[in-house]
Parts: sequence; structure tokens; C-alpha cells
Amino acid sequence: MFRTIIAVMIAIMALLWISGHIPVGKMDQETPSTPAEQPAEQQPPTEPTSPTQPSPPTEPTQVQTPSEQIAPKTPAEPETPPSVPPQPVQTPSTQVTPPTPQTPSSNVARVEKGNLVIEDIPEIPRSVTERMNQYQNTRSAALQGWGPGGAGLVITTRFAETAQLHYVAEPGGARRQLTFFNEPINQSAVNPDLNKHEMLFTKDVGGGEFYQIFSFHFDTGEYKMLTDGSSRNGSILWSRKGDEFAYYSTKRDGADWDIYISSTEKPENARMILEANGAWEPLDWSPDDQKMLVLNYISANESYLDVLDLVANTITPVNYSDQTISYGSAFWSSDGKGIYFTSDENGEFQHLRYYDLAMGTQMDLTGDITWDVSEFALSPDGKSLSFVANEDGISKLYLYNIADAAYEPVKNLPIGQIYTLTFSPSSEELAMVINTPQTPGDVYTLNLSDQSLTRWTFSEVGGLNTEKFISPTLIHYPTFDKARKEQREIPAFYYKPRGDGPFPVLIYIHGGPESQFVPTFIATFQYYLNEMGIAVIAPNVRGSSGYGKSYLKLDNGNLREDSVKDIGALLDWIAQQPDLDASRVAVIGGSYGGYMVLACMTHYSDRLKAGIEQVGISNFVTFLESTEDYRKDLRRAEYGDERDPEMRKFLEEISPANHADLITKPMFIAQGLNDPRVPVHESEQMVAAIRTHGGEVWYVMAKDEGHGFVKKANRDYYSNAVVLFMEKYLLDSAGNH
Repeated sequence: MFRTIIAVMIAIMALLWISGHIPVGKMDQETPSTPAEQPAEQQPPTEPTSPTQPSPPTEPTQVQTPSEQIAPKTPAEPETPPSVPPQPVQTPSTQVTPPTPQTPSSNVARVEKGNLVIEDIPEIPRSVTERMNQYQNTRSAALQGWGPGGAGLVITTRFAETAQLHYVAEPGGARRQLTFFNEPINQSAVNPDLNKHEMLFTKDVGGGEFYQIFSFHFDTGEYKMLTDGSSRNGSILWSRKGDEFAYYSTKRDGADWDIYISSTEKPENARMILEANGAWEPLDWSPDDQKMLVLNYISANESYLDVLDLVANTITPVNYSDQTISYGSAFWSSDGKGIYFTSDENGEFQHLRYYDLAMGTQMDLTGDITWDVSEFALSPDGKSLSFVANEDGISKLYLYNIADAAYEPVKNLPIGQIYTLTFSPSSEELAMVINTPQTPGDVYTLNLSDQSLTRWTFSEVGGLNTEKFISPTLIHYPTFDKARKEQREIPAFYYKPRGDGPFPVLIYIHGGPESQFVPTFIATFQYYLNEMGIAVIAPNVRGSSGYGKSYLKLDNGNLREDSVKDIGALLDWIAQQPDLDASRVAVIGGSYGGYMVLACMTHYSDRLKAGIEQVGISNFVTFLESTEDYRKDLRRAEYGDERDPEMRKFLEEISPANHADLITKPMFIAQGLNDPRVPVHESEQMVAAIRTHGGEVWYVMAKDEGHGFVKKANRDYYSNAVVLFMEKYLLDSAGNH
């Protein structure tokens, strides 16, 4: 839900899209969306335009009641903001009728199978579907929280088409299914009142991402929708007492993320507590439920933390600074006198800090860790913190003793990704998900007294022997420019098949772009490695998170194509490796990674055999003009503002749709009809442009999906078709490897 954990999770999601497991996105970065069974199901804030820095306020800004609301004090507004006329609450017509797919020319073979529209893709032979079957029947578990009354755990996993909520009473216990929807569950939150056996959850329809909030009662199994059915709602956050919950909603104008408080008993009485300008979300209630931490998200490099006083109706900036700072998670201290948060102030990485509200000073708690703290949690008794450091793409778990002001690493954990840290109500245990290249994401608990680890879920792996799954090696390859007068190197994870090369290569490019590839359990990667003999290389090109904020900014605005040059440098590196076949290289990626695939195919078509992209941006101008209103300014902060004539000209120049004549090798393009992030026309105009210039395109569009395929039948077809595509165009004509 917050910037740092999301950056890592976005990478996991995007991989899962490629792997056939699917993904979600981050505060609306260009990353394919995931099912709730995947780690990335947490939905972060969104990103507005970049403001100027405010003058330090001398006292809190008055927050108006809903009848006389003003826009909150954003960083662009010095001193007290002027009053603006009240705006009527509107129900935006966000659930629009999906666009109609373009009709292909008469020479295109078009077939409809269920909700799939398929163009120029041959019938998939049984040899592919049967070999892929085991790899497609792996699953994972995502932690949603401790169960009602603090007993057991609530998870999401998939047994049918989509990931649903389940309850696990004990370690290794049966996964009792709680929800049975056709659409996946996104976020959920169990009521902290141990006497109230209820939880909240969100879900959308058809991948449109207009999430609605529902309540669910554990004892009766009854649920009901609490929001308007048409706007986008999220970041559900129970009060400490459990009598109310906060959330953001776009229902006023379809664009801004206002903050509301509601209850499960009378949702019709939900009240707006902050009329927002841009993207805001609630982070934490104060111990007495009288105040709330809220985050104003501008971009991956810029956000603002504020205290919203629910009694005095004031909003006060936390940690005012002349610097541009990016904040992550934040929690009140148990005594209400301070705030724990992560930020990149005065450095390159997100550090864990404590801010004293009375003194206005902060203390860096992890200053000697030169990596991002990607996630942290505060125990209910206020005595302990747990946090994860993202150390070169590998998670390291630490425990921090607040009284001693000291932390120590947790030893003997599996090497991989650790996320969704959740203390038990008693503060005696810490629940988490651990995901490695050889084991799918499963839920564990750590006993804090003796640091013993207990596994709660044992997700199926399709009968595969995962001990034979290949783990990647971290490599660094030189690119075209220098950093601090030395050759800049790009980090990448290299999966090498067993046996003798030279191996054909699949380059996987993550989405975001403010994301990071991290090694996780990716069943289809293992199919490519073990069944097809294809090496997989996943670079974290410039603009990726996890390597400092300077690296993150290296692809912004007019520097966009420098990240494409990093792929060109990778092709140079591949050509120098005796165990790799530089004459057989393909690229694959989703969302922003899809744009990167298209850009690589326009720049390096002579060095590539094929390209595979999903929900990718083909023209930045048409994308920015048609992405949903609630995310337009957020994306302009990253890509540039298409309304500026000079920037518009640049964006048109680098857009792959305007250079389709340069794509001379086969393409595979996949798209969801209801995609709110990268609308369907981005794929369809690219398909049409390639075909106009005589190029070959395999195209599949799902009428019941959005930014990625989350339904098992759809993603199984997609992953089978990708295998067939690579057999035909990446491997040699005889299918040898």
C-alpha cells in the first residue's frame, strides 16, 4: 500500500503476469494488475503533479467541515490556502461501457473463445498444453491479517478462477474458503476489536479497478457493499477501537482522492474528512483515534506526510523540509508523542526514522543500512518494530527493540522475498509471507521470544520437484554512460539453464517504471529454463527502484530512452558470453515493460528474434490523454506533460506506434478490454500500425480483464500461446534447444 513495499511488490506482480500467475500495480504505475493471491495485491496511493515547496507553516491549517470544504494544504500552497467555493458531491460515471474492439482487416484470422478475442494465433497443440499443465497449477498464499479475535490467519489464495479469502485456524490447517466471487479480492482488513468478528475487503469488476468496499461477517458469512458502486475506493483503515474505518474515494469528481470515515452499520452516513487535491490516503489512526496520519503522493520521488486533527479540523505538515522527500509507511508511536516512518531525506535510500512531534526533530534508526527499508510494522504493545531491508533485491528481516534503540537481523530465514509483516494482537508473534525462487509465497509466523519460524500454509506446486528449480545469479553489466567518472553498471538477475550452451535468451523487462525485479517463485520462468532450454535475464535498468533515488530519476522526462539504451548494452553483454546465443534473443514485458519491449523492437529489431508485450504503452500522448482521470497527473509527473508543446513533440518522437515500420520481427501483444491504466486502444493501435507496415502480430484481448489477466482460464491460454510463440520464433525451426 505504500511506496517502498509497493516498489518491490510491483516487480513481483509484473513477473507474475508474465509467469501466468498475474499481478496488481502500484499507486497506479504502469505495472500489470495482480490477483489477490499475489504479494502485490496491496494497492498504494496515486501520483499527482509536482508542486513547489511551501513556506514552513507556523500553525496548523484549518480543515473545513464537508459543508464548507476547502482543498487541503498541498505542498504547492504556501501558508494558509485560500477558500474556494464548496463543490457538490458527485457520483462520477466511472463504470463506463467498455470500448468496442477494432475490427481487423479481412486477412486476419480472428477467433472468439469465451471472453478471449484471438487474432492470428494458431491452434495451440496438445503437446504445449499438457507440458504446461503442471506449471500452471501452482498456487501461493497472501497474508491478509490475523483472524477474528486474534485467532488464526486470513489469507487469499486461488482454488478456482480467482484468488479469494480463506481462513486458516492453525499451522498446516485447512484453508477454509470465505468468499466465492468471480472477481479476485484485492485488499482486506480484519476489525481490530477482538469481539467483532468482521472484516472489510475490496474488489472490482472485470479488471476496471473501480474498487468497492464490502463488509463481511465471519460468523454468518454475510457481506454487503458499503460504497457507491461506481467510484474508486481503497486504503481501508480501521480505527483503533474498530467502530469506524477510513478510506479514500474518487466519488466527488472521479479524479481526486478524498478521505472519508464510515462505519459498517451506517455506510450511508460516510463523511468526508479531507477534500483532496490529488492523491491522498490514510496511513494510521492516533492511539486515541483523534488524529490521523495522511499521505499526499506526488511521484515516486516526492510525497508529503501530514497530521489530520479530526477534532480541531486542522491539517499540519510533519517534518517540514526544503528538500523534496519521498515517504513510505508511517505509524504513530504507542504513546502518541511521535511517528515512525520511512523516508529518503538526506540520502539515497529509504531509512526508518522516529519523529518527535513536540520537538519537531527526527532520529534515523537505520542509518548504517545502505539500502531501502521496504516495509516495517509496529507491535500493538508499542515495544517492537520489525522491518525488511531490500538488500540488492533480497529481503533481510530485522527486529528493533524500542527501549534499547537497537536492532538485530533475524537469522536462518529462507533467501528470497519477505513481505506483509503483521504482528499478532498479543505482540508475541510476527506473521509474514516468504517467497523464494524454489518455493511459492507462503505464510509463516515468527515467535518473537525464541525466533522460531512456523509455516502455516503449504501451497501446491503442481506436483513439480521444485528442488530442481533454478535460482538466478546477480550480475552487473556495463552500459553506455558513466556514474561518478566510472562506467555505470546495470544490475540484472540471470537464470541459466542446465546443460551446455549456447542458450537462446529471453530478456524480461519489469513495469513501473519505478519498480524492481526481485527473485521470486515464477513457474513459467522455470518452464522456459527446464523444458525449453531458454536463459532468462531480468535487468533493473535505470529508473528502477531499490538502488537509490538518483538511479530512480535517471529515466525521467527527456531521459526516457536512456533506459532503452540499457537494453542495448545488455545485448552487447550477451554477445560476449560464450554460453549465450546472441542470434536468438527475445524481449518480454508488461505495462511500462510493454512499452520497453516495443521501444526495443524499434531500436534493436535487427538484433532480436521476437517481442512479447502485455498492456503496454504504444504512444505516450494518447496514453496520457486517455488513462483514467484519477491517474493522469500522477503519470505526467513521471513521463512529462503532453499538454506542453515541446514535451508533446518529444513524447510523439519516442512513441513506438510512430515507428512501427522499424519493427521487422514477430510480435505478440496481449490486452485487457477494461484496462483503466493503459487503455485498450494502446494495444490495438500498435497492432494496426505493425500490420499496416507488413509486420506479423499475434494478438489476444480479454473482454473480462483489465491491466493484466487475473482469471486462470485467460492466463493459462496466454501462457500457452507465449510458449508456442517462442517455440516458433525464438527456438530454431526444428524446435531444437
